[in-house]
Amino acid sequence: MTTIRQRRVGKGTEAAEDQPSEETNVKPDGKIPPDPPGGKLWKVLSITVGGIVAISLGLLTSVYVATLHENDLWFSNIKEVEREISFRTECGLYYSYYKQMIQAASIQQGLHGLVYDNKTESVRTINILERMNVYQEVFLSILYRILPIQQYLEPVYFYIYTLFGLQAVYVIALYVTSWLLSGTWLSGLLAACWYITNRVDTTRVEFTIPLRENWALPFFAVQIAAITYLLRTHLQPAQERLTLMAVFIATFLFSLTWQFNQFMMLIQALALFILDCLDMLPTAKVTWLYIIQISGLLLVCVLQFFNSMILGSLLISFNVSVLVARTIQKNLKKGGLLNRLGKLILHVLLVLCLTLLINKFIKKILNLESDEHIFKFLKAKFGFGATRDFDANLYLCEEAFGLLPLNTFSRLSSTLLFYIYGFVLFLLTVAAVIVAFRNLSGSNQVQLQEKMEEYTVTLKPDAAYSLVHTILFGCLALSTMRMKYLWTSHMCVFASFGLCSTEVWKLTLKCLHLYTSQRTQVIKYSVPVITLLYISFKFWPGIMDELSELREFYDPDTVELMNWIKSNTPNTAVFAGSMQLLAGVKLCTGRTLTNHPHYEDKNLRERTKQIYQIYAKRSPGDVHGILRSFGTDYVILEDSICYERRHSRGCRLRDLLDVANGHIMDGLGENEPDLKPSLYPRFCEEIKKNLPSYTMHFTRVFQNKTFHVYKLAKHK
Repeated sequence: MTTIRQRRVGKGTEAAEDQPSEETNVKPDGKIPPDPPGGKLWKVLSITVGGIVAISLGLLTSVYVATLHENDLWFSNIKEVEREISFRTECGLYYSYYKQMIQAASIQQGLHGLVYDNKTESVRTINILERMNVYQEVFLSILYRILPIQQYLEPVYFYIYTLFGLQAVYVIALYVTSWLLSGTWLSGLLAACWYITNRVDTTRVEFTIPLRENWALPFFAVQIAAITYLLRTHLQPAQERLTLMAVFIATFLFSLTWQFNQFMMLIQALALFILDCLDMLPTAKVTWLYIIQISGLLLVCVLQFFNSMILGSLLISFNVSVLVARTIQKNLKKGGLLNRLGKLILHVLLVLCLTLLINKFIKKILNLESDEHIFKFLKAKFGFGATRDFDANLYLCEEAFGLLPLNTFSRLSSTLLFYIYGFVLFLLTVAAVIVAFRNLSGSNQVQLQEKMEEYTVTLKPDAAYSLVHTILFGCLALSTMRMKYLWTSHMCVFASFGLCSTEVWKLTLKCLHLYTSQRTQVIKYSVPVITLLYISFKFWPGIMDELSELREFYDPDTVELMNWIKSNTPNTAVFAGSMQLLAGVKLCTGRTLTNHPHYEDKNLRERTKQIYQIYAKRSPGDVHGILRSFGTDYVILEDSICYERRHSRGCRLRDLLDVANGHIMDGLGENEPDLKPSLYPRFCEEIKKNLPSYTMHFTRVFQNKTFHVYKLAKHK
């Protein structure tokens, strides 16, 4: 078990608007009036200062998380094997391919080793570039090899500094998005400060560095910033083309770096679909965004050797269905309220049916089953029947895939973020509902403009998109804790935008019958500044204490295991064990694995369930036969799994295996009526007694407080 212990060591800003309100600075003929004398200079100065602040905050965030990582592990002082062990579970697996490329005799040989890999899954040759999103490791390893930095920077530091550098991109993108929405860079400053002070809930990069989301989310934030700019009115054609190109590049990079990209972009596509149906976004721009999503995903599909999971994604089926349905229903946005509502209901049903039909057709043709575990998990999670499926229950029992804990909201409230977010969300949701109703009612344009004067903010397409985006990703985060990082970062943007928005304060004050232009301007700047001062005074001492706290990586049992494997087993040895541990075995020792944590493959899931019979109630002969069928030479048993106490009864790994095998679970408690007692004791417990029926198949060759390694007899 990896632990962190105490290290033993010896002895003001003024905001300015750079963008005038889009609604109030447009002449009746549609032209934008020229800037007043001195206005252009002020705008350039504001953009320059705001840009410098954005870059500074991004770099500070990067240094901050890098310092936390160093202080937590004493990364610069520990041995290489300890550094590699610190990349836990799937993080270690991804980093192992970077290490493999660095150590290859040539770039071509390294690529060949990835395309024809026979060490990640024993007795199988798989294409790593097809199965996993590791192009970032490939690119980074090639960059490290060709740059003249080998003498000055170790490969591991080049890798982690790149990830910490991406945090700077992430914060700058959030800053720019908030700035674009509100018109003042004070909003971006507040968003960045909230992101940093709520670090526990906005990122986990400092302790899960190679995780795919840490690569992908900065590009997703850049994409959202580009979409926000694209949805502004009165863009010149050249500006629009450049922005579309930026959206495409960011979408492509996001899709390339994370296997769950299709699900995130499906939610984004749903947001666009809702707003387009309610006439709150320009249809032409929405169409371009659908096309960009499809083209970006298809380009990734080509790079991943036509990965079938991408082709069978719901996103492609949904976007194609929307475009087809729109051509069928050409007069969707004409008519009165009831007429349009009827058309809208038919449109939604048509899109839904087309999506399911297209997706089912593609999966039937491709015989696609790679993502079935996700839908089994969702079915069980939302109460559509209990399941004994091992894979679905494995997800259901993990805290990361459970509901968002309530203490998350208390932490977010301590920085005032959640309170302000709730206020802005409520205000804009009510206003957006009114706008949507009036859009659907078919009022003429003059009446609409007069009636909506008090709700100008909701007429802005970028604000409308941000609203629906945060609602949908909020629902995702509430249902699945692991996805909260997609929501909380945008929460910082949304709350800061609302607090610094002229339109929001104008609407609020008019509702309270207190509106004056001067009062709006005073509140718009004073409230964010007061909030920033509160955050600074309350959290600056804590951040300084956090940065001064020095700890040290400490996991002697795992270090001992890895060193023993490297010294006492042949390079061709095949190891079986838990997915999480085997990722570390591959990284630290280079030995061949039977299974690993990248779970998006049906054959691997079935293989993992079979390997995990070492923790079930099976006979030694059965377990030996299963392990040998995968070419296993050594099996590693972990006491932390065999005698697990972290989960409650019914969610321990041994319980999931017992139920899947039709056996009664251990301990006090109820069992389903059709479960029966096993004829054999639990393998991981009984093997330690060295009974003849076990020693004829298994010989213990290594043991410490945490791990037990057994060598398999090779008789048939």
